[in-house]
Amino acid sequence: MTDTPAPARDYRDTVFLPKTDFPMKAGLAAKEPAILERWAKLGIYDRLREQRLGRERFILHDGPPYANGDIHMGHAMNKVLKDIIVRSQSLMGKDAPYVPGWDCHGLPIEWKVEEAYRAKKLNKDDVPVDQFRAECRAYAEKWVDVQKGEFERLGVMGDWADPYLTMKYDAEATIVGELLKFAESGQLYRGAKPVMWSPVEKTALAEAEVEYEDIVSTQIDVAFEIVDAPNAAELVGAHAVIWTTTPWTIPVNQALSYGPEIEYVLLADGDRRFLIAEALVGSFNARTLSSRHPGESRDPSTQVGDGGKVGPGVRRDDGAEGAIMWRGKGSDLEGATARHPMHALGGFFAKPRPFLPGDFVTTDAGTGLVHMSPDHGEDDFELCKQYGIDPVFAVDGAGMYRADWAWLGGQGSVINKKFVAADGPICTDLRSTGALLAASDDFKHSYPHSWRSKAKVIFRATPQWFIPMDAATSVGTQGASTSLSRNGVGDAAAPPFAPNEVAGPGSSNGATLREIALDAIAATTWIPARSENRITSMVQGRPDWVISRQRAWGVPIALFVNRATGQYLNDPAVNARIVEAFRQNGADAWYADGHQALLGSDYDLADYEVVKDILDVWFDSGCTHVFTVEARYGEGTRANLYLEGSDQHRGWFQSSLLESCGTRGRAPYDAVLTHGFALDGQGRKMSKSLGNVVDPLKIIGESGADILRMWVASTDYFDDVKIGKEVLATASDSYRKLRNTFRYMLGALEGFDESERVAVSDMPELERYVLHRLGMIDTELRQAAEGYEFNRYTRLLTDFANEDLSAFFFDIRKDSLYCDAPGDVKRRAYRTVLDVLFHALVRYAAPVLCFTAEEVWQSRFPSEDSSVHYLEWPSLPSLDADDVVGAKWQEIRALRVAVTEAIEPLRREKTVRSSLEAEITVPTMLLDADALAEAFIVAKVTPGDAVTVTRTDFHKCGRCWRHLPEVTTDGELCDRCEEVVAHA
Repeated sequence: MTDTPAPARDYRDTVFLPKTDFPMKAGLAAKEPAILERWAKLGIYDRLREQRLGRERFILHDGPPYANGDIHMGHAMNKVLKDIIVRSQSLMGKDAPYVPGWDCHGLPIEWKVEEAYRAKKLNKDDVPVDQFRAECRAYAEKWVDVQKGEFERLGVMGDWADPYLTMKYDAEATIVGELLKFAESGQLYRGAKPVMWSPVEKTALAEAEVEYEDIVSTQIDVAFEIVDAPNAAELVGAHAVIWTTTPWTIPVNQALSYGPEIEYVLLADGDRRFLIAEALVGSFNARTLSSRHPGESRDPSTQVGDGGKVGPGVRRDDGAEGAIMWRGKGSDLEGATARHPMHALGGFFAKPRPFLPGDFVTTDAGTGLVHMSPDHGEDDFELCKQYGIDPVFAVDGAGMYRADWAWLGGQGSVINKKFVAADGPICTDLRSTGALLAASDDFKHSYPHSWRSKAKVIFRATPQWFIPMDAATSVGTQGASTSLSRNGVGDAAAPPFAPNEVAGPGSSNGATLREIALDAIAATTWIPARSENRITSMVQGRPDWVISRQRAWGVPIALFVNRATGQYLNDPAVNARIVEAFRQNGADAWYADGHQALLGSDYDLADYEVVKDILDVWFDSGCTHVFTVEARYGEGTRANLYLEGSDQHRGWFQSSLLESCGTRGRAPYDAVLTHGFALDGQGRKMSKSLGNVVDPLKIIGESGADILRMWVASTDYFDDVKIGKEVLATASDSYRKLRNTFRYMLGALEGFDESERVAVSDMPELERYVLHRLGMIDTELRQAAEGYEFNRYTRLLTDFANEDLSAFFFDIRKDSLYCDAPGDVKRRAYRTVLDVLFHALVRYAAPVLCFTAEEVWQSRFPSEDSSVHYLEWPSLPSLDADDVVGAKWQEIRALRVAVTEAIEPLRREKTVRSSLEAEITVPTMLLDADALAEAFIVAKVTPGDAVTVTRTDFHKCGRCWRHLPEVTTDGELCDRCEEVVAHA
């Protein structure tokens, strides 16, 4: 028989491997709902308020989304970012309440209810207003409930039991109360000005309700015959040429405008003469040649070339060939008049059209002459107003010419492409008079559209209610003038009043609303800083605030206007009754039959017009700081932070600013944070037509909310951000690594108790260095949280976990954890630091990974009533101020990288299978040889001129697998392992 060697002993049962039930696979989609249910049972939000009672308060005031449809990625990004900030402020020990809210009034909801009507072939106007408003309220309530559940599923913690809704009775009462403050202080007037109007939705729109899209429009050149020219008699009988891309405004033309310093020329074309700016002769010729219709002719020899040079065939003033017939400045046109191409219709169209000087007239495009329609342009309105020319209100709310209009009466709509086309009725009629010189359906430009209906909007002069930007006022004073136009609103079929007679608010020696708002902007912190310039420029250039809408679902402009004087009633007692009626019965009170009761015995309802317009929803949301922040936390309280997308500089940020400045003389916020938009993986705007919409609910259902939260926190959200499969895969990978870090710590800390704890002064250098690094990271994380820089915050956290811990500290100390005796000081020190790291990292992660942090905490400290979200910012062990360990170990880490790089070629060549088989020389012995070998995870380190690597001759310990000199045969035990096993 032959002796067979005994098999090597298996020492695995003597190694102290990490033990934990915490799974590597997250399974978030299934786990998160159970965590939400637990939080609901705990009443975690209310309990946290109790725990933080009396602490410094931090208020992030929620901007209200519309209650109309499932949430989209923009909602998810916005709410998650808010939740991360609120949770981080709570972590820093503050009382950080979060009251979510919804915008429940206005066109978005009304439009959806109307869509349902249209599907049933019903007309909204045939439905009683109280019934229609009830349906709008029910629709909003439905979507509030739906969105509430979706936001909660994202892990957003807040007062979901009592959110603010703009349609709550108290809110509606507050909104009308704020309106009446403007009225009482004289900061309110009614006037007819051109505003953006949606013919489809039949209401005025705010700038924030409009988006711009590139379209192709009809461009036309139209000739107006000059009938008088006191400063240039040669022009009489000639034709002034205008160019426009809105042919539908020609039927409402009332004047022509010129630039006083522009050079104009008179060109001959057969027996006709045309007046245009000299600089635009070339482009005029190009248009008129390219758009000739069959039967029309124009001799090319009479064309004027580019740059204003006259071609052969143009008659000079002396009758010779090749010269311009007249040249002069725009100022020569002062006092001139022309007649409308449709003057034969008589009446409105027979009135002379004066030439008016306009500083807005340029030679950038067109002809250098601009036709004026005060109904349909801001410049037109202001210039015509100076000369006593009023709007005529020819186009109704649906975009149709009113029935009694002499030209095209009852026809339209003016946004109908066929109606305004080169072969449409407007151009056909102009062509028949010989006035249409050019018409083509090929002009490409950007044009405003309603962001709801996607239909084109128009500028339309209508009677509206305004808050003035430039009227001097004293905020908070009473009794200012409330003078209005004499004739009230009236019927749009005839001019309701002369706009140039509209009286604005009373004046005082105070600052204007614009000045107050600009001062408030300067006193506010804007994040990022560049956003201050954006809102500043918007407020500097904005017109008066149009606060009225011609719709049904909203807070009514609860004013009584005296039919005889045109003044709105400004009686504090009446106003108080209005507010109380709204508080008891909501805004529906205004649509009931109780107006005489509201007026009281001092006034007769027959003497007053009851205003039927409703408030712009931006005014509603601009008041949320009053019925949410002030109502819950005390009068005068303002939010620490507003946070919304960059589009809200012209929306909620601005409406809140103006409302608060107009009633309180200050902004409602201390700071404003702006984030970008969520785009698809290729950086494109998401749209159903492109099929590139990324649904947050689908992501949550498949991967869990924490993956989405990880993505939000990892983005540079101050700019637009991308999300798609690759981006989410990156977020998932970062999440997985961080989860595995927690899993390792949970396993490594199994059974840890206070008896193991080692004082910092007794720890090895490596442990002290890691605590030093933790202290540095802690400071940076706090700075990032305080500055709302969660991209930086998340990167600091994940880099620390991956690079400082997993790839370095854990890697070095796994030998001590697995193989040292449980009572060994080094192992105890390591576990002590792991405990410190665990308590710190689980807290740091909680604002971002709210579900996972709770799962981690409960895995180590299971409890019926505890939560990681009750915890505060970690308190770390103090290190000596003169501790130089940090600098020393940074050098060791750099040397470790060099060693690893030197070993890698030998590993690829299979000279060594792992770093444990390598012997190293290094130029600097920063620690003793054994400590360096442990840090580099090699067999031996000796001094040398450079980093070199050879294979060791030492044998391998059968338990710890290290190659050590005392091991004489592979598989035998080293001295340490032999002692540990002996005492096991």
